[in-house]
Amino acid sequence: MTFNEFKQSLSNATPPHFDNVLLKALWHDGKGNWEASHNVAQEVETPDGSWIHRKEGDVGNASYWYHRAKRKMPSISLDEEWEQIVKELLQA
Repeated sequence: MTFNEFKQSLSNATPPHFDNVLLKALWHDGKGNWEASHNVAQEVETPDGSWIHRKEGDVGNASYWYHRAKRKMPSISLDEEWEQIVKELLQA
């Protein structure tokens, strides 16, 4: 799946099948459903699973998740980072 196909799938009512469950979390996030995204990512105890949590409500909480993801908090917008994460996971 390409990034453009991923973006187009956001017009569907349900997510397509993803081999990587974190793409499902990002799909829900792309639909504006952070709670569903968070619930999916919560089950994945990996650095990438922690990376999905970056949208926590405050900087301190987000910093915790970036630390667990072994990443620095970027200076780009959350939307730009969402795109970056999707593209990276699609290539994995």
